[in-house]
Amino acid sequence: MRNILLAFVIGLITTAVEAQSSYPHILSMKERAEVIDRLLEDKVQTVLPGLMRREGIDMWIVISREYNEDPVIETLLPSTWLAARRRTILVMYDRGGDKGVETLAVARYDVGTLFKKAWDKEKEPSQWKRLVEIITKRKPAKIGINKSGAFGLADGITATGLEEFNAALPAQYQQRVVSAEKLAIGWLETRTPAEMTLYPQVCRIAHEIIDEALSESVIQPGVTTTEDVVWWLREKVRELKLVTWFHPTVSIQRDDPGSFDHLRSFSKRPEKNVIQPGDLLHLDFGITYLRLNTDTQQHAYVLHLGETDAPSYLKEAFARGNRLQDIFTGNFAQGKTGNQVLKESREQALAENIKPSIYTHPIGYHGHAAGTTLGMWDQQDGVPITGDYPLHLNTAYSIELNAATYIKEWDKEIRIMLEEEAFFDENGVRYIDGRQKKLLMIPRKSQNND
Repeated sequence: MRNILLAFVIGLITTAVEAQSSYPHILSMKERAEVIDRLLEDKVQTVLPGLMRREGIDMWIVISREYNEDPVIETLLPSTWLAARRRTILVMYDRGGDKGVETLAVARYDVGTLFKKAWDKEKEPSQWKRLVEIITKRKPAKIGINKSGAFGLADGITATGLEEFNAALPAQYQQRVVSAEKLAIGWLETRTPAEMTLYPQVCRIAHEIIDEALSESVIQPGVTTTEDVVWWLREKVRELKLVTWFHPTVSIQRDDPGSFDHLRSFSKRPEKNVIQPGDLLHLDFGITYLRLNTDTQQHAYVLHLGETDAPSYLKEAFARGNRLQDIFTGNFAQGKTGNQVLKESREQALAENIKPSIYTHPIGYHGHAAGTTLGMWDQQDGVPITGDYPLHLNTAYSIELNAATYIKEWDKEIRIMLEEEAFFDENGVRYIDGRQKKLLMIPRKSQNND
């Protein structure tokens, strides 16, 4: 099954790439639906059983209301379902051994091809009673529901849903109900081989959009504003029939008396500024495609008349940002917590005279996705609870951080703020579609003559 799926996905990508000369091809909506459904079926069959057994939960129940969706159920719905319908209840029961997971829908309809309708309202009017029948027939030892105090993505059951579920459940089974927090996180954070065949293409599309945005085809120094670039990004994404999951930002650091306020840059949007020669531009941008997300930050330098490259002091500052990335990803190890990796990386960076700030997050089905937190911009000493969650293999992260450098030529401190998607497995951390290793130039090739 997995080999067939991989061949299908690779075939679609290969055909798409051959059909287009430079810009990455975007699959049609019909092709996207086919890929999404195949990825879901593969993951339920090959990943879910192991996760349920790892967490000791033999029945996982996901309860959701239409337009008030559990974040998890959104990843279990078929491609043609854009929301739950009425109250949708999905039941996943581990039958043990090689029997795999039974998938049922306590709903008026089949939920795709995976979750078969298991409720006939004409025979049993109560949806809750039918759910109880399914439970009592299978006699699960532990019933997981998506309830969590620390992880929002694992806290999807509504107050009413939990209240009605508890009221319907027989007393003997109420003692078997546990939080499915770690199971939900495991499902959301784990990337499959088939997904990782696709993810480089998703990141490549995002990189190509950024490459065009930070170029002379979009930016005319002295005329174009940072907000012009932001809205060009929004229009470009729509033109490609994609969506962003957050509003992009474009900001400037430059040689002027004003100080770059690092903390304020996180708490409010950058001001609208006209882009000028000598500016160091920073862009933060992400897309959603095939239910996978990107979150990327890159820098560009606007050349002065007669310049062919960025000043050496900016290139050296950028290299320090790359070095901080290397220090940080070099400390990843299975079982370490986010707080451990954060502490080790900061200590190592400071020992190398790099002023670090690390605020990396998982990425996948969501932009700020499920998994361990590796620092926050305002919590550099560690993040309680979510930062204590351990790193698991086959997970993806936005390696997000900045390195501060004092630029004597500007008489102020600047920050190289980088963010790139990376995948963590038994071989360590690798960037899914590479990373920025030098500043982009605007224009790319100076037309000035000596």
